[in-house]
This record gives sequence, C-alpha cells and structure tokens, in this order.
Amino acid sequence: MKTLHVELGDRSYPIFIGQGLLSRPELLKPYVKGRQVLIVTNTTVAPLYLQQCEAAFAGFDVHSVILPDGEQYKNLDTLNLVFDELIDQKFDRGCTLVALGGGVIGDMTGFAAAAFQRGVNFIQVPTTLLAQVDSSVGGKTGVNHPRGKNMIGAFHQPQCVLIDTDTLNTLEDRELSAGLAEVIKYGLIVDLPFFEWLEEHIEGLLQRDPQVLSEAIERSCQNKADIVAKDEKEAGLRALFNLGHTFGHAIEAGMGYGNWLHGEGVSAGSMQAVYMSKLLGNLSEEDQQRIAALFERAKLPVLPPSVEEMDNDKYLDLMAGDKKVQAGKIRLVLLKTIGEAYVTGDYPRELLERTLTEWRP
Repeated sequence: MKTLHVELGDRSYPIFIGQGLLSRPELLKPYVKGRQVLIVTNTTVAPLYLQQCEAAFAGFDVHSVILPDGEQYKNLDTLNLVFDELIDQKFDRGCTLVALGGGVIGDMTGFAAAAFQRGVNFIQVPTTLLAQVDSSVGGKTGVNHPRGKNMIGAFHQPQCVLIDTDTLNTLEDRELSAGLAEVIKYGLIVDLPFFEWLEEHIEGLLQRDPQVLSEAIERSCQNKADIVAKDEKEAGLRALFNLGHTFGHAIEAGMGYGNWLHGEGVSAGSMQAVYMSKLLGNLSEEDQQRIAALFERAKLPVLPPSVEEMDNDKYLDLMAGDKKVQAGKIRLVLLKTIGEAYVTGDYPRELLERTLTEWRP
C-alpha cells in the first residue's frame, strides 16, 4: 500500500492506494466522525461492493442509498434522494457520508456533505480510474445543470480517500479508457517524464497490470495533491487541471449528458487545445501527432462531434457558459510545450473559431 497526503493544514488528509483495501476497515474507521454512516452508491456498483463497504463500517449505524447510474442523473433531483435518506433516518451534523462509486457519485456525495446541515464529513472510496486519479482528490463537488456541467457545487475536502485498485477489475473497458484521459492530462500539463512513461506503459494500463495501474494512479494523485496544496480553490495554478475541459464540457452538454463520457470529452477537448496551441506556434506538427497517438492508443477519441452534430454557434454558446469564463472571456488551458501548460483568455478569437472549424471529423 502507498500513502500520499494532501497538505491543507488542519484539513489535510491521506490517500491510500493499494489492492484489497476495502477489506481493511482499520484504514477507514479512524476517519468516521460520529456514529452515523451513509454510504452513497449507484445501481452498478452496489451489487459489486456495497456489502463489502458496509462490512468495513461494522459497529457504526450504517445506512445506504442507491442512486441511478449515469452522468444524466448528476442533478439536483437525484441529489434530493440523498437528502431524503439523511433526513428520514434522522442523521445529525456529526454524521459521515461515504462516496462508493465513480466521479458522479463522488461529486454528488461530496456536495451533499457540503450542504447537509451546512457541512458534514465525508470519505471518498472511488471505484473507477477517472475518480481514483482525479475527481476523488481535491474537494471539488457538485452537480450539473442542463446548461452547464458542474455549475452548482462547493469546495469540500474529504476526510480520506481510499483507492482499492481491485475495483478496476470490474470496470468496463470504455470506462477504463475514459479514466486514462485524466492520467494523460497530468503528463501534458506538468509532468513530461510521466508523459514519456505513459508512452511506454499504455498497453500495460489497458491490460490492467496491477503494478502499472498502481504506479499511474500514484503519480497522478501526487501531481494533483501537490497543486491542490498550493491552490485549493482554483485561484490560479489549479486551473491547469482543466486542460481540455472547457471544450470537453461543451461536448458533454451539447451531445446530452451520458452520451459522451467525461474522459472522452476531455480527450477530444485536449486535442482541440493542442491544435490551438499549434496554431499559436507553441507546438509542432510532430508534438500534435505524438499527443494524438497516445490518446488513440488509450482507445480515446481525438476528434469532437462533427459540425452537423454540433455547430460552432452551439459550441461557442456552451463554452461561454462554462464556469471558467471571466469577464466575458473564455479562458482556456493551452500548452507551451508537452509537460508545461498555462491558462489564458488572451488569444485571437479567430484561432478559437479556426480550431472549432478545422479540428473536426
């Protein structure tokens, strides 16, 4: 087992990474506050891991709520099912919520914990690669609105993150690839050696080699923990994590939540950012091809929807509604080079429009 730490003063917390960790209740129990525990999961994960998770909290007053599975259910209506259970079971502000599932479950459980009685404790037990390397760490929580992804939410840090890599054995291939988009992102924005490592080991990740997966998860989480410790609420540096997300969130919303997985939108969106970085003169054609090749080897899309599926006006309208817009300017994460990114709203508008027109199927 590897243990990392997110250093946030009195709100610091550990990230446990290893095989079989759900069977080690001693890792979780010290981070439960009070006696009441609510496990929030979904219809896909519950048959696989709910019983094991409940056993890890033996001795506590444990309840569970099972939500429908899918990005299309990441909304206020579904969130109310969590609040209904908390209120029906008379949970108090000393309770602990446990997120057992992927990024949707983690984001929703964290937001419920942030909002219930103005803030209660929660624990992240991510079961997808995307959640393990990205959304479970850092305290971003929230739900979607029909007009924008994650537009309603709060920063609320967990007590701990427990990553049992064995849960990846039951993950669908498409979901595994979606998680790899966020893994590749770290290499692109801050960690060239990691990007080069991924070029060597991408097949091992797809084959679910336990050692290779554990290494990728650890390096991703360490990159995220380091930046979150410096910029918890995305005042500057942390915004680098949004590489491809402004483009990708527009794809997810425009195509209907759930039709494109988040990681698929990030992959295609990252390539749009790469193409625009090339137009700006930052990247070479060879750089672009190299990055696209890694996404393609990870079995991820490198092109967004066609103009027929989503025209430029719709695309720009959705991007303009993104929460990263400031003073009317669409701020983008672009690359200076592979392994170094920057955030800017200061770019020629025609280059964004060219990107939306030219980087298409």
